[in-house]
Amino acid sequence: MSTAIEDLKGKVLEVAGLSELFKVLGDETRTKILYLLSYRELCVCDLAEILEMSLPAVSHHLRLLKAMRLVKYRREGKMVYYSLDDDHIVNLIREAQAHFAEER
Repeated sequence: MSTAIEDLKGKVLEVAGLSELFKVLGDETRTKILYLLSYRELCVCDLAEILEMSLPAVSHHLRLLKAMRLVKYRREGKMVYYSLDDDHIVNLIREAQAHFAEER
C-alpha cells in the first residue's frame, strides 16, 4: 500500500467520534437550545417557556448536551442555570448559518 494511502488512513482517525456530535446537533431543538445559550445562561424553566416545551423535555435535551460536554451548569439555591461549555459550538453553528445563507 502506498504511503499516501497510509497517511489518509491515519487522517480518518482524526474525525472519529465527530458523527456523534453531529447527531446531537441534528436535532433542531438541541441546536436552538445551544443557540439561545450562546446569548446568555438560562434555567430549564426559561428554556421551556421560550421553546414552548415541557420541563422534562427540555431537561432531556440538556442531559444529552451535557453528556457531549456542550453545556455546563451551575446551581444557585434550588435553581440550575445552563451555559455553553465553550465557544467552539457557537462557531460551528455560525459557520452553518453562513453556509445556509449562501445557498439562498
